[in-house]
Amino acid sequence: MPYPLAQWRLLLSPLADGPTNMALDEALLLNVATGEAPPTLRFFRWSPPCLSLGYAQPAGEVDPERLSHFGFDLVRRPTGGRAILHTDELTYSIAAPAGEERVQGGVVESYRHLSAGLRRGLEHLGLEVRADKEYSEREKLTAVAQGPVCFEVPSNYEITAGEKKLVGSAQVRKQGGILQHGTLPLTGDVARICEGLKFDSAAERELARARVHQRATTVAEVLQREVSWEEAAAAMARGFAEALNLTLAESTPTSKEIELAGRLREEKYAAVEWNYRI
Repeated sequence: MPYPLAQWRLLLSPLADGPTNMALDEALLLNVATGEAPPTLRFFRWSPPCLSLGYAQPAGEVDPERLSHFGFDLVRRPTGGRAILHTDELTYSIAAPAGEERVQGGVVESYRHLSAGLRRGLEHLGLEVRADKEYSEREKLTAVAQGPVCFEVPSNYEITAGEKKLVGSAQVRKQGGILQHGTLPLTGDVARICEGLKFDSAAERELARARVHQRATTVAEVLQREVSWEEAAAAMARGFAEALNLTLAESTPTSKEIELAGRLREEKYAAVEWNYRI
């Protein structure tokens, strides 16, 4: 059934570092969950490049010396999943109260609802994509055992182009709200993440790079042209609005959200105790 028309907030965030981006995502989640702000679709980017770990991913899979050498920052996400290197990409997040029908149901069901917006937005960029597969737990566990990279690991209703993963997403539910965020690699080498991870040998690193290239892709690789962040954000916003029957009102975070994000950044996402807690 089609959704009734609803108005969501649209945020187009400026460049920010990893701790700032994750702190703002959590602040939006908490504020939206209480009804103090409407459901929110945010697009953002990262500077410097940042490797993000999933909530329960061991920090021992990261090589701090190599991160420093390549100029990569590090942050731990509030959501699950495996490592992602955020650079040359469009990142999206959706914060909504659990009662919003576009995110209702279990994790898999809400992924399916939201994937319609992702899929429509990518079609506006000229991509032919799919988002129709559910994986067994055995398939997921087998992939996790192979490596620490998000784009090596299959997920339900993931977005694929030419049988390669194009969007990596993750979700958390907290205090009556749902946060889903994900990354759309626009250009560059999707296997660069392997440079910041720990491997027993150079040969193992190269094998991991090969697996990522086999499994994942970028918008530029599929389209054979580069798409700017602004073009991608406009197409994805249009896709979400059409697929989920939304009016998107461009806005900025509230003063409360900015204050809360500042606290979360200093006390949590920029803290060694959080990022290296496992």
